[in-house]
Amino acid sequence: MIACLEGRLTEIWGNVCLVMTESGVGYEVAVPTHTLAALPDKGGCALLYTSLVVREDALELFGFATFEERQTFEVLISISKVGARTALSILSIYRPDDLRRLVLEEDVTALTRVSGIGKKTAQHIFLELKYKLKVEDSPQATAIITGELPGSVFRDTLAGLANLGYAEDECAPLIKKILHDEPDMDVTGTLRAALKAMARNRQ
Repeated sequence: MIACLEGRLTEIWGNVCLVMTESGVGYEVAVPTHTLAALPDKGGCALLYTSLVVREDALELFGFATFEERQTFEVLISISKVGARTALSILSIYRPDDLRRLVLEEDVTALTRVSGIGKKTAQHIFLELKYKLKVEDSPQATAIITGELPGSVFRDTLAGLANLGYAEDECAPLIKKILHDEPDMDVTGTLRAALKAMARNRQ
């Protein structure tokens, strides 16, 4: 198992880089977008935490800037219907902390931002993540419990708008913005503000 890789960065194409070790062996590694952006210039030293995915027709190596990202990738590929490339796409948009936040806020629709993930697949992935990601000890969980994050207000407002016939993917970003601007707002106030904002947007 290749769990970590350090060497000279020699080539980059697409979301793939080539890392040459001191022994003279070059490894082709696919990485998330943000990891790619943080890589050194060609010739620089790169350190990646890696996961080797074995398929019937190929061996693929995936690399990450942190061990936590690598472990989150392992969690994602353990979910049925989530292949390595889909997991990489998820981690190109969401960091591990972002995924824990989505679980805590029950923001299922956020996963549909990932290319190739529809609503049904997003719901399936979300349910798996609720059990497989350790969110109870995360800073986001503590914040929601102590009232520092609008977890229950977000969920209750989203549910209220859904009951009125509004689509979750339309409402969720709007509710987040309202609670970001007014973090102390209760459900009634948030619901009223969201309805007014949507009425203005549709004029």
